[in-house]
Amino acid sequence: MKSDVVIIGAGPGGIFSAYELVKLNSDLKITVLEAGNPLDKRKCPIDGKKVKSCIGCKPCSIMNGFGGAGAFSDGKYNITNQFGGTLYEYIGKDRAIDLMKYVDEINLSHGGEGTKLYSTANTEIKKLCLQNGLHLLDASVRHLGTDINYVVLDHIYQELKDKVDFRFNEAVKSVKKTDGGYQAETEKDTYEGTYCIISAGRSGSKWMETVCKELSVPTKSNRVDIGVRVELPAAIFAHLTDELYESKIVYRTQQYGDLVRTFCMNPKGAVVNENTNGIVTVNGHSYEDPEKQTENTNFALLVAKHFSAPFKDSNGYGESIAKLSNMLGGGVIVQRFGDLIAGKRSTESRIKEAFITPTLNATPGDLSLVMPKRILDGIIEMIYKLDKIAPGTANVDTLLYGVEVKFYNMEVEIDENLETFHKNLFIIGDCSGITHSLSHASASGVHVARYIAGKVSV
Repeated sequence: MKSDVVIIGAGPGGIFSAYELVKLNSDLKITVLEAGNPLDKRKCPIDGKKVKSCIGCKPCSIMNGFGGAGAFSDGKYNITNQFGGTLYEYIGKDRAIDLMKYVDEINLSHGGEGTKLYSTANTEIKKLCLQNGLHLLDASVRHLGTDINYVVLDHIYQELKDKVDFRFNEAVKSVKKTDGGYQAETEKDTYEGTYCIISAGRSGSKWMETVCKELSVPTKSNRVDIGVRVELPAAIFAHLTDELYESKIVYRTQQYGDLVRTFCMNPKGAVVNENTNGIVTVNGHSYEDPEKQTENTNFALLVAKHFSAPFKDSNGYGESIAKLSNMLGGGVIVQRFGDLIAGKRSTESRIKEAFITPTLNATPGDLSLVMPKRILDGIIEMIYKLDKIAPGTANVDTLLYGVEVKFYNMEVEIDENLETFHKNLFIIGDCSGITHSLSHASASGVHVARYIAGKVSV
């Protein structure tokens, strides 16, 4: 099974690599290997009735398949260098922004037309944040919504399916260097390519570490983000979400000096389960279609932890906390903010009595038995700060779901072309450790595709 280019992973990075390669050189033979299903076969069995919680499907259709973990996200493409990764440190700030804008144009031309582009520029909310010790990061945000995001991905797939050899349900076990390029082995077959692009996503972080070790690709320890997902009535954050949609707000705690940030805000959205390597964590979705919207808004509050020597396993640290939540709650735990402050475990009766209806069926419990004190203290401090700019955030009935963990791959040593020291081996997207968003991952795919197309044409 020989190709010019073998792409491992059909998430944003892999998809946009394939898209740009086909556009620039239609004669190239491109194979994309994906551990999950095609888009139309990605179905999570949780229906809230017969199946109420994660049953550990392998592979997880939320995390794997065409579109990657972002396929069922709320489709937010943040056009900025202030967050979402450090791609700009490798390719330059202007080029990074230009590539993100190019990705936005492709999304608009494949079903995303009519969706709104929000901006934090020249907003009074930024001043309000500063007055209360909070910092609103600058960005332009294209919100597709989970429903329109699905449409865009489907249109791109339909355009590529006859030009690219997609191989689904083929998880790559190993990547080996050969005399003429690279060899990717799955349980079904072996694939060879002159060029190899690895875009295994955040869920492939553990596998990526193994590949780097086997190929002697240098890495350095990265961070892990640990926190909770907050759910409250949509009206409380409406003045922020109506104007900005996604507000990335950062706060430095007084007690420890740690950075706490809002992440993945979903106005009128729903809280969902997420299964990463068998560990159930929490995330959030939102929809563009008003009929699918809820009366709640949810967002993550995350504390970034960077570790120094001798500790190197930041992902393992995050996993251990998530496993504890799974042990105590059988999955995700939910607790009212008022119960947390009072030192009481939330119960089913307390949750039912709250003036908010949860959008996720989670186990009532006590997050203080799961979360490290330093992290939980930072989250509580941040909630009281947010209450200053969005009164009602610190209400007794505000719901906290835990644990939310954002796993990052150890940062891989790559050059300005996102190429390892092994010639023609590229590592892009979130598995590289340098991108943490849909827009940055997609942009990295376009960047590498243009470089490869330029080499082939020489």
